[in-house]
Amino acid sequence: MDNSIYAALSRQSGLMREMQVVANNMANITTTGFRREGVVFAEYVDSLDGQEPSLSMAYAHGKLVDFEQGPLANTGSSLDFAIEGEGFFMIETPEGNQLTRAGSFMRSPAGELVTPEGFRVLDNGGSAIFIPADQGEIAMAEDGTMSVNGAPLAQIGLYLPENSTTISLQAGTRFAVPDGTLEAENARVLQGFVEQSNVDPVKEIARMIEVQRAYEMGQNFLDREDERIRSVISTLK
Repeated sequence: MDNSIYAALSRQSGLMREMQVVANNMANITTTGFRREGVVFAEYVDSLDGQEPSLSMAYAHGKLVDFEQGPLANTGSSLDFAIEGEGFFMIETPEGNQLTRAGSFMRSPAGELVTPEGFRVLDNGGSAIFIPADQGEIAMAEDGTMSVNGAPLAQIGLYLPENSTTISLQAGTRFAVPDGTLEAENARVLQGFVEQSNVDPVKEIARMIEVQRAYEMGQNFLDREDERIRSVISTLK
C-alpha cells in the first residue's frame, strides 16, 4: 500500500475517534456534572526500510478533559450539592475510589449518603457519611461541613487529582485517579444546587461540522488515490 494512503488512513481513524467523542459530549449536554472531552492529536513517525524517508502519521488516542465550571441549577433538595471552584466529590465504587462533580445524592436504607447508583459518598477522611433518620433538616456549610439541627455530622470530602493529565473518564460522570488525590483547598459547596454539564452545544455542533468536513476531504483523497492506482495497474496490463 502507498505510504500516502497509510498516512491518510491514520488521519481518518483519528477523525472518526474525535467524532465519537464529540457525539458523546452532545449526548451528555443535560447530564449533571458531566465534563466535556476532547481528542489530542499527535504525530507518530515510523521508520521505513532502505533509503526511504520516515513516514509521519496521525496518532489520536489521547483524551483531554475540560475542567471548566459548568452552570449551577437550583433544585432546592437538601441532599443536592454543587462544587464551586476546583474540586471533586469522592465516591466508593467496585473499581476503587473515584471522583465526580455530580452532586445529586440520597440517603440509602442503611443511612449512608450515596449516589443514585448506590455508591457511598466519602468524607474528608475517606469514610462513609451516615445521616440519621428523622432528626431534622440537613444543613451544609460552604466548607463541606454537614450538620443536623446545628450539630456537626461530617465534612464531605473535596479532592483534586494528584496528576490531572492521568485522570480518565470511567462511566457517566465518574473519573479514575491512578496517581492519587489531594485535598481541594479553594472549593466551596452550595446546598440545594447541582452543577450542570459544561458542554457548550453551539461550539460542539461547530466542531462536529469541522470534523465531518475534514473526514470527507480525507475520504475524497483516498478515493482519488484508489482511482490512480487502478489506472496505473490497468495501463501496465
